[in-house]
Amino acid sequence: MKLLVTGGAGYVGSVCAAHLVDAGHDVTVLDDLSTGHKDAVPGGARFVEADLAEAADDVLADGFDGVLHFAAKSLVGESVQRPELYWNGNVVTSFRLLEAVRKHGTPRLVFSSTAATYGEPESVPIREDAPTRPTNPYGASKLAIDHAIGSYAVAHGLAAVSLRYFNVAGAHGAFGERHAVETHLIPLVLQVAMGTRDSVQVYGEDWPTPDGTCVRDYIHVDDLADAHLLALEHAQPGRHAIYNLGSGSGFSVREVVETCRAVTGHPIPAVSAPRRAGDPAVLIASSEAAQAELGWRPQRTDLTTIVRDAWEFTRTRTP
Repeated sequence: MKLLVTGGAGYVGSVCAAHLVDAGHDVTVLDDLSTGHKDAVPGGARFVEADLAEAADDVLADGFDGVLHFAAKSLVGESVQRPELYWNGNVVTSFRLLEAVRKHGTPRLVFSSTAATYGEPESVPIREDAPTRPTNPYGASKLAIDHAIGSYAVAHGLAAVSLRYFNVAGAHGAFGERHAVETHLIPLVLQVAMGTRDSVQVYGEDWPTPDGTCVRDYIHVDDLADAHLLALEHAQPGRHAIYNLGSGSGFSVREVVETCRAVTGHPIPAVSAPRRAGDPAVLIASSEAAQAELGWRPQRTDLTTIVRDAWEFTRTRTP
């Protein structure tokens, strides 16, 4: 298929683009490089450096079989402080992409959504029919895009899939996580191992969990990419399907730190800090729908594998 990957110079987008190229697809990456890296665009993919909102119409006029939409702003704290960046950068930009998709008859769309659309869960594991009550503008902006995509699917026959990620981690060879502002636990811990950070903060050690620290569902980025390829194959005209992507099990902050210590061989000091407002004690996905309807099975659920792949990338790359 001829496919457009928006945000394909970022972490998840670049890994998925690499998988698509390896699978023999004709891939064009569209990225403004505001947070992505040009050297993350996989060989074999065409690269267009441009603002998505401005370029979507012209690029899609060339005729594509589908779009994988990763381009977005994704810092929760920033979204609270500057919500205008998220309503414009995520929602308005995605609307312009949807209009270009409609105008040029692009038949498929796979959207990079998030577990942040659910907010604080009433129960775990979280299913797709759980209430969606996002607690920050980032999650709210992604939920708004999900709603827009659903309406376009019904009205215009678009075959659409939204994939709601839980905690993505790991790396795919030379393609991995390197953000200017890092907020994710595993790369933060590995920065301590690299010596670029003094310690990692543990936000609360009195949560109602086995070791007192928060528990999260980590999914290897390669498993995530596999789900995107399956979503392209199974997308149905006139339907907007939503799937959670996670391993279905959780690891605590303490377990992540201990695993990073074991993998890297570094002591990695950890400092206790107060709980953060809005942090749920446990976030674990139910991915039964993706398994049943897409035939997706995560293959790399071992925490040591996830950390080892991330560490190999981190120690061989310059941020």
